[in-house]
Parts: sequence; structure tokens; C-alpha cells
Amino acid sequence: MASRWPAFGLIVAGVLAASSPAFAHHSWRGFDAANATTVKGTVTNFDWANPHVWISLEVKDDKGNIQKWTAGGPSPSRMANTGWDKDTLKPGDEITVTGTRGNDGAYQLRLTKVTLADGRELVCYGKR
Repeated sequence: MASRWPAFGLIVAGVLAASSPAFAHHSWRGFDAANATTVKGTVTNFDWANPHVWISLEVKDDKGNIQKWTAGGPSPSRMANTGWDKDTLKPGDEITVTGTRGNDGAYQLRLTKVTLADGRELVCYGKR
């Protein structure tokens, strides 16, 4: 019986080590999933990289002041499945982004969709 404990300990250690990446990944907790926010602005950066795609844009408020917003989406592979690629957006593009805003009031969205200047809508999750 005593010789089974070292084997059991190794199995538990292996399972914990294999599952640690799942514990390390963050969620979109802290975003107001009940209310969508939509802002229109100019793309300043489009970061097509893992683990999440990020769009930076400048948005003018109702007084003409510039607000610097960021909008994060899923991984590039998930967005590619809905029609996106690394060349979808470029600095200077005028877009409208829709997503859920952080509860802290920061100018940050969990991206749901982007509407291009020509009216095309690109979703970030799900199917085209």
C-alpha cells in the first residue's frame, strides 16, 4: 500500500502541471455583458497576434475631444474563421466597433463586431 502513494503523487502532479495553462488563461470577466457599446473612430493600430486580436482607435467625443479606445477580440484563428485576416484593417480606416465595455469605465471593449466604412459588418465570434 505504501508504494502506491508515490505513484499517486506523480499522477496528481502530472494532472496539475498539464492543467496549469487552463488556469492561467484569463476571462472577459469585468465587462458589462448585458449592455452593448458602439463607438465610431479611426484605427491607429491593428494587432493581429495571439492570444487576442486588438484594435486601437481614436474616437471623438461630443465635444470634439479625442479618446483613445482599444477593442479586443478572440484569437486570430477564430477571427479568420469569420472572414478576418491580418490585412482587414489598417491605420486610418474609419470603423464602428460594437462590444461590451469594461465595468471600470475605461475606453476598452470586448469586441463583438466591426462595421466598415462601406457598411460591411464583420463579426468576431461565430459564423459569417
